[in-house]
Amino acid sequence: MKYVHLLVLTLFSGLSLLAQEDSKKVLSDLDARAPQYGKIAHEIWNLAEMGYQEEQSATLLQNTLSAEGFRIEKGVAGIPTAFIAEFGSGTPVIAILGEYDALPGLSQEAVPMQKSAGKAAGHACGHHLFGTASTAAAISVKNWMQQNKIPGTIRFYGCPAEEGGSGKVYMVREGLFNDVDVALHWHPGASNAASAGAALANKSAKFRFYGVSAHAAGAPDKGRSSLDGVEAMNMMVNMMREHIPQEARIHYVITDGGKAPNVVPNFAEVYYYARHYSRDVVIEIFDRIVKAAEGAALGTGTTMDYEMIGGTHELLPNLTLQKVMYDNLSRVGGITYTAEEKAFGEKIAKSLGMNSLDEATARNIQPYETTARASGSTDVGDVSFAVPTVGLRTATWVPGTPAHSWQAVAAGGTSIGSKGMMVAAKALTLTAMDLYKDPELVKKAKQEFVERRGTDFKYIPLLGDREPALNYRN
Repeated sequence: MKYVHLLVLTLFSGLSLLAQEDSKKVLSDLDARAPQYGKIAHEIWNLAEMGYQEEQSATLLQNTLSAEGFRIEKGVAGIPTAFIAEFGSGTPVIAILGEYDALPGLSQEAVPMQKSAGKAAGHACGHHLFGTASTAAAISVKNWMQQNKIPGTIRFYGCPAEEGGSGKVYMVREGLFNDVDVALHWHPGASNAASAGAALANKSAKFRFYGVSAHAAGAPDKGRSSLDGVEAMNMMVNMMREHIPQEARIHYVITDGGKAPNVVPNFAEVYYYARHYSRDVVIEIFDRIVKAAEGAALGTGTTMDYEMIGGTHELLPNLTLQKVMYDNLSRVGGITYTAEEKAFGEKIAKSLGMNSLDEATARNIQPYETTARASGSTDVGDVSFAVPTVGLRTATWVPGTPAHSWQAVAAGGTSIGSKGMMVAAKALTLTAMDLYKDPELVKKAKQEFVERRGTDFKYIPLLGDREPALNYRN
């Protein structure tokens, strides 16, 4: 019996060493291809295409995956820039999400001071890194599966218009995740973390008011100002803020307020977001915003209609998967700055009002937490209600940098962004490998998913049955 026990221990020890060597080779291969992926990310950073306009960015990622033997399905869910790239067959089906849309009005050069690049948009949320790292991970997993004859399917989802366009919602609505076992994602950030995530549910719409033009001085009584309608709506919504849950958020921008002060505007438009960590509360708040718009139109003698632009669920965590992702991120580790990167980082830190660069945050992994406070929204939320989903963040920006800032754009265009991107690619790859090797892990994740979501859950997209808002950035 003693010898049998020793034989079993020896066998398990040998398998463990083989697994370690296996993953070391995968990580080494990713390191070797880092310059190639850095070049792809920088090209997408330069393109800076906004939501549903990412033709060149999507094509670049499609071509990269196609060259590696992936089957490409373009234009899925009625969206020209959405696609699926797939390799292998059968189960498990592991999905890796990728994004590549930029934000309007945040064009910036890769320098440590605010300097416009003169373009319409910039990658202030790092989606050029997001899409590229996810592509790198999908290719890395594919190579490992080929070399080791691992059964199953690896699938990359090319997801456009995350920034307000809710691209993934249409993909979920079309049932494109129905056969997926687990979905992996990540996001650029200012630190390295793989704790349980959270996101705010969100509904957004453009409210359009129609009035009557007239000479603002010569015949004001003949006019009915659409801008008055927008301003009256905004005033009522701002008063409403006192009477909504304190965790809720409402934002708006006037996208069209008329063309000249001496012409009573016959058209005006305001773009609204409503957010909360519960989609039911978001629906209630949004309905009240609509009532404010209706009242504003009535009171100003104008008419109003609105167009739903986006709607996303909150994020459903999966701790079974999250701990695996955390362990893999911890194994990979953070990034170490070169002297040049440190000098860049010091200037960025100073621009953020910090006394010095926090290199330790870029180098280390944040402690594991099982809960999180939501501060933003993402259409990954809808994916997380369709399939067990897990993610992480890596330090692609200088620590302390907020998303949607010029500092985020700048760092994302440097080697700092590329280094953080490869940390994500490695953690995603290792986590996918664990899922293929351990069917019980997938089974346990699915059990937790059903328990958290509820057995009677019915998916109802918050944006309703509208077609993709392909022109929402126009």
